[in-house]
Amino acid sequence: MSQNGRKPTTPAYQRIQNAIRQRIEGGHLKSGDMVASERELARIHKVSLMTARHALAGLEREGVVERRRGSGTFVAPPRIHFNKLMSYTEQMLARGLAPISKVIASRIVEDEEEIAGRLSLPSGSKLVKIERVRHTADEPFAVETCYLPAERFSGLTREPLGKSSLFSLLEREYDLQLTYADEEVDATAADGRIAQLLEVPRGAPVLRIRQVIYSSNAKPVIYVVGFYRSERHSLFIRRFR
Repeated sequence: MSQNGRKPTTPAYQRIQNAIRQRIEGGHLKSGDMVASERELARIHKVSLMTARHALAGLEREGVVERRRGSGTFVAPPRIHFNKLMSYTEQMLARGLAPISKVIASRIVEDEEEIAGRLSLPSGSKLVKIERVRHTADEPFAVETCYLPAERFSGLTREPLGKSSLFSLLEREYDLQLTYADEEVDATAADGRIAQLLEVPRGAPVLRIRQVIYSSNAKPVIYVVGFYRSERHSLFIRRFR
């Protein structure tokens, strides 16, 4: 509240940004769709051309839109950030999008020797398997499967993980602090099942990311394998020296 008792007004450029984010979140604008031009935004929101340009420049820096010289401004594909360990929910909220997930599997499995080994567990250990299809607006863009030791995390199979963040749940209910992840990134072809879930042709190129996520005591606690629609993603990598 300002000194004169009035609620501070939102700057004009932020109002434009919020309006564009709301259209993306509501599914009215999708990845690859054209965004109104600077001139159109200035007319619609009754602001100067410079203010409209400032609004789009800010969204471009955030990775929400991309500007193509001679063509216009378009909704950018979701970026995968490698410089910070973030959950899908955190990634979407950071971009002003609503996180939407569909749970495909949530159960206890056995006989996953390779995955048990990645989690430093004995062969034959029981694991919690959580498989979800991630959406942006109404379009699937990723299939992610998480594995955790069932001895400690069996209660996750009863959680509504289509509506909540796994990371937040682990931190809140299991007092687990996640600190870093080792990742393998490669390109592969979608098999029949992945293609069906991602709504792409069988054999279409997809990005595969495999993660081993560690807790604060440097112990591996989650193994994740994700398949991402390659035409809906760009990789944003910031390297520190």
